Amino acid sequence: MKIGIIGAGFIGRAVAQLLLQAGHEAMLSNSRGPKTLTSVAAGIRGSQIGTLEQAAQFGDMVLVAIPLEHYRSLPADLLKGKIVLDANNYYPDRDGHIAALDRRQTTTSRLLAEHLAQSTVVKAFNSIPAADLLSDARPRGADDRRALPVASDDPAATQRVADLLDQIGFDAVDAGSLDDSWRFERAKPAYCVPLDRQGLTQALAQAQRDVEVEHGSWRH
Repeated sequence: MKIGIIGAGFIGRAVAQLLLQAGHEAMLSNSRGPKTLTSVAAGIRGSQIGTLEQAAQFGDMVLVAIPLEHYRSLPADLLKGKIVLDANNYYPDRDGHIAALDRRQTTTSRLLAEHLAQSTVVKAFNSIPAADLLSDARPRGADDRRALPVASDDPAATQRVADLLDQIGFDAVDAGSLDDSWRFERAKPAYCVPLDRQGLTQALAQAQRDVEVEHGSWRH
């Protein structure tokens, strides 16, 4: 499968490495252009680099791993009909305050889905640090295999992404629709905490809309 990656930060690069190891193709891109990614490509053997537009066109699926404040810059026309993996998180200090998110009236993925109205958005890869992606991947059936949450309004797309996660070393837990994806956004019990399938299911169920865990606790 071909995966376009918009955003060549730590998450984008880590996912690219796992995809290539699993036999997929990956094209990395950022807003500054391919010339800024030559050293990144050299460090990830087999990866391709392109413009944001080229990555959008290249991918059977496209991973978006950019600061949330820039989500409206994504080319909706080029992503039409594609599964878009949303790894975004809302950090007000970085992204500026977004009133609907501050009031908990929507989710980060719902905002993206409204912008990409002709794409199928699947929330994935937002609740694991990049370093953990590379260190925690395990073969299917491993006793210590980590699980990651997935949310989408399209059950078939959810299953396709779950299958992809399985191929790169992780179990998947269906966390519901995009409106349910707040359960594994920043500062919720499942956010960036290493859990197996049972533990993740419990953490998702324990999440409360108006209650956040101690800020920064997920970094320890």
